[in-house]
Amino acid sequence: MVFNDLPLSKPILDAIEELGHHTPTPIQIKVIPEVLRRNDVLASAQTGTGKTGAFAIPLLQLLNKKYGEESKPKKLPVLILSPTRELAVQIDQNINAYAKFTGIKSGVVFGGASMQPQINLLKNGLHILVATPGRLLDLRKQGYINLDDIEVLVIDEADLMLDMGFIDEVQKIIRLSPNLEQRLMFSATIPPKVQDLVKNLLQNPERIEVSPNSSAATEVVQKIYMVPKPDKIELLLYVMRNLIKDKSVLIFRRTKFGVEKALESLTRNGFKADALHGDKPQSERTLALNRFKNKEVNILVATDLAARGLDIDLLDYVINFDIPNQPETYVHRIGRSGRAGNVGASLSFCSADERTYITFIETMIGNKIPVEDNNPYPLDKEAKPQVHKKKGSKHKPGRKGSGSKANKKRWY
Repeated sequence: MVFNDLPLSKPILDAIEELGHHTPTPIQIKVIPEVLRRNDVLASAQTGTGKTGAFAIPLLQLLNKKYGEESKPKKLPVLILSPTRELAVQIDQNINAYAKFTGIKSGVVFGGASMQPQINLLKNGLHILVATPGRLLDLRKQGYINLDDIEVLVIDEADLMLDMGFIDEVQKIIRLSPNLEQRLMFSATIPPKVQDLVKNLLQNPERIEVSPNSSAATEVVQKIYMVPKPDKIELLLYVMRNLIKDKSVLIFRRTKFGVEKALESLTRNGFKADALHGDKPQSERTLALNRFKNKEVNILVATDLAARGLDIDLLDYVINFDIPNQPETYVHRIGRSGRAGNVGASLSFCSADERTYITFIETMIGNKIPVEDNNPYPLDKEAKPQVHKKKGSKHKPGRKGSGSKANKKRWY
């Protein structure tokens, strides 16, 4: 099948052709017709499968047919919720690319940035708004958004949205949107909390699943380095000097502190690197991502904030500096590499106390991940996980301190 086989108008097809896309991805083949039929949809697919196009293309087709002649939008018919600022910006960029030859106007609002430009954007009128939940509710409270007008609600990366604690905001937005005609939900996984949201929001949805999450990307070569935890930084520097060199790499650490620590080691040793995590101001996060995309730096160190959705072309390597304790997170991480048929590689640094996580990952993906023998910092096969004992109290068991005795009230 090619895009010309789908019931799409010439302006949409021209934009798709200009982007160099000729064949729809499997999820686009399944989702686009359902959206055009105005059905509710629940779609599960790995990152990098063309999810944004799956809902953007048919929604633009419907909007262009209904509102394409408007010089200025009179109301806001489509709302797309995104869990992160970076993903929201990326979705909006993709929509505007698909809408290039139409009169449909799309915009994005998110927290961590000045509100006034976003207010001006809303005042000028939009057909599609991409938003993070918190900023959307702030703007609605101030009277700049009327959710009564929303006809179509799209929730992207629903599982990540709930993992990040947005369940209350999402449910409030649903309650404040009484005139919904169509609801679309996209999620890499469908855990119980997403299923609960589905029951509350979707009406007889078409359930679509492509590339089940348990099958790690086949285009990615996966390897494990067994390494003592204190030697991980040295191993990272060794791998950068001898294997990766000037190729692009996304390095995942579990915490913001870990991201900054790895970044400091890399820059001190002459590598061009930048960092991405939630404590950075939005302007710095945008700058870091753009510097990486524009190849000004070839290393981006990040928390799992960057694991979902961000479209980074031709990424050569992913390094799991810290092994994730959720197998799904591993799949999301390595999905950053090997996209669109390009061969990528995933390197995982596993210490003694992370062996269990690897076992869970291998069980989920149904394959053993090979261990790299060419390792200058090998982990002793008999090494036991480190046990961190808390220092005991200076008080003897069962004995109260003098302050407790002095303050005790007697009944007699």
